[in-house]
Amino acid sequence: MSQAIQESVVPKGGIIAAAALVLFSLATVTTARLTGTGGVHMTLPAAVESRDFQFEDGKNGAVLVYDAGNGQLLDTLAPGSNGFIRVVLRGLARERKLGDIGRQPPFRLTRFVNGQITLTDTSTGKQIDLDAFGSANTEAFARLLKLRGGVS
Repeated sequence: MSQAIQESVVPKGGIIAAAALVLFSLATVTTARLTGTGGVHMTLPAAVESRDFQFEDGKNGAVLVYDAGNGQLLDTLAPGSNGFIRVVLRGLARERKLGDIGRQPPFRLTRFVNGQITLTDTSTGKQIDLDAFGSANTEAFARLLKLRGGVS
């Protein structure tokens, strides 16, 4: 009762074709990375308005908004309000904590000529296009650009 065990053999042509496909893919990706071909680059229009802010946790869950230029308290965001601002800042603060960056570098809020608004963490360079989250959420940050001193 001897049975011959037959092993399946992958055809040599199939192995060569697979290797060629892998090499072609690597060459294509490398060429695209080195030359920039096929990449999408977003060029922002001219900035119309830009302000630097610092945010700090206040008492009972409030968020204090300071003008980074002169350190003046501009606004206090009451606990339970401005949820979108809180979520965005929490995410950026987490990145700063992971990078061992303190609270001192400001956040830059910029409005462009086309109405687009971005928030940039000046310490990490991370930029968030706030328009991607809808007009109501964008307006929450746009309101900060209008603050001119004194606590609201």
